[in-house]
Formats: sequence, structure tokens, C-alpha cells
Amino acid sequence: MTRNRSMKIASVAAFLAIVFIAVPAAISLSGRIDLYYTLTSVALLSIASAGVWLTFYIGRINIGQGAYALMGGYVSAILVMNHGWSFWPTIPVAGLLCAAASVLIGLPILRLRGVYFAMVTLTLTEVARLLALALPITNGAKGIVSIPLPGALSVFGLTIIPDFATLQNSRLAFYLLAVTLMVVCFAVMYRLVQSRIGKLCQSLQQNEELASSIGVNIAYLRVIAYAVSSFFGGVAGAIFAAISQSIYPSSFTVTDSVNFMLNCFLGGLGYVFGPMLGTLVLYFGWDLLFQTGRLQLLIYSGLMIVLMLVLPNGLLSLAETTRKKA
Repeated sequence: MTRNRSMKIASVAAFLAIVFIAVPAAISLSGRIDLYYTLTSVALLSIASAGVWLTFYIGRINIGQGAYALMGGYVSAILVMNHGWSFWPTIPVAGLLCAAASVLIGLPILRLRGVYFAMVTLTLTEVARLLALALPITNGAKGIVSIPLPGALSVFGLTIIPDFATLQNSRLAFYLLAVTLMVVCFAVMYRLVQSRIGKLCQSLQQNEELASSIGVNIAYLRVIAYAVSSFFGGVAGAIFAAISQSIYPSSFTVTDSVNFMLNCFLGGLGYVFGPMLGTLVLYFGWDLLFQTGRLQLLIYSGLMIVLMLVLPNGLLSLAETTRKKA
């Protein structure tokens, strides 16, 4: 037990050293500062995908995370542009509003299972896009543009985070912000899964009727898991709007919702950190296949099918299998 604990601590320390020290140092040496935006996108997509993984954990197929990412982006942009808010409080507010909306939506639809729940959530992203096109506050198809960079964050007169507009390299600042939130997100996910609530959520995945028969409040757990999932989507969307300094109805589409789901499948549904690895591989894999031109989608789809057949439990299952053999 002590050895396993030491290995986990060493793995976490190594991961933190890589994302906070090694990666910025490598980018600085190579001069490829454009990679900051790429890796920031991977970190934020991992956060949104983590929310999808949580709904899988309770036995629901969620293909509607794009709706909450879009909503979070608009909430942050509207508060900053129309009401003069600082960017920083809009992050939790966007997440909380998305969580509140998911509770209202989830109360009726979480009774559905399997493909029925998946189809309903699939329509949510399209509904969100159409609402963004129709509502005056979202500025229709024109979207919200020229969103200012995040200002300084001060507590009791002490500046904790400087004004991004004054920084020489704001991309590095966004990268550090994104990976910090990603680390916090997955730490919360890991703690939640290991807690009593996490074990109860896992029982819903196995057999809801049996869990209900022993006194588990399955309706409460489903709503809580879906709300946390949507909170992550809203937070990711809010930061995306700040990075791109704009938000449009097409910023998050049905394709993005499907990709969030694929990230979980590829990394491994049985592993908390599966969405993180899946997002990294899927994002860079798609970019690498860009050189193949019109064959890109065909090769991509074929590789995904092969991976699902060879590694049905995701890429992380390969590491576990290797460790067991060793």
C-alpha cells in the first residue's frame, strides 16, 4: 500500500513538473510559441471531456456537452462586455449557471437511458446554437467580439494574477491558467470517484434497480453528476471565449459534443484520467492527418475503429496490461 502511494505521488509530481516547467521550457527553446495555444486548447477540451466522462460514470451517454460550453462562453462574454464584470468571477458564475440549467434540463431527461438519453442530449447543442442565433443578447450570427483580455486579479490589494494585456506573452499566461484548472478539475474528479458518492455513482452504472432497492437516492445522484459535468463544460467555454476574444453560435457544435465523447472512449472510460490522454491524442492525431488531404477523415475514422477493436478499454488499459505482465 505504501509503495503504491509513493508511486502515485511520484507520478503526480512528474506530471506537474512536465506541464508547468518542462513544456514551457521546451517551447521557449524551440521558439514555437504557437504551441501554447494548441496545448491550452487541449487542456480546456480535457476539462469539458472530463464532464462527459462523469456522466458515463453514472451510466449515461452524454453528447450534449457542447451546449454547456457554448452557454458558458456566452455568459462570460455578456457579463464582461455588457455589464463591465472582471473576467475572473465570470468563470465560476458561468459554471454555476450551466450547472443550474443542467439541473432543470436533467430532472426530466435523466430518467431516460441508453440511446434515448444520448439522442436527447445530442439535440441540446443544436438547440443552444439556434438560441444563440435568435436571442438579441447574444448578437445573433455576428456573435460577441473584441472581448478584452483578462485584467488583474487582486485580493486585499495584493495582485495575484497580473493584467494579461500588460504581459509580454499572454499565450503563456493562458496556458498556465488552463493547465492549472485542468489539474484542479481532475483532482476533484479523482477525489469524487474515490469518495462514498463516487462508489454510489458507480453502482448506478452497474444496476440502478438494485442500487435503488438498497436505499440509494438514484435521482439525486444522477442530477448531481450531470450538474458537475455541466459546470466543467461552462468553465471551459468561458475561458475559450477569453482566449479567442470572441464567441459565436458556431463556436461549439454537435461535432464538438461528439468529440468530447470520443475523447473519453479513446482514453478509457474506466480511468479518471482517460479524457486527458484521449483529448491529447485525438487533437494532435487529427492535426497530423491534415497532410493527407481528402483522406484525412477516412484514415481518422479507420484508426478510431481499429483502436476501439484492439483496445476496447481505451489507451490507458494498455499501460495497465503492461504493468500486470511485468
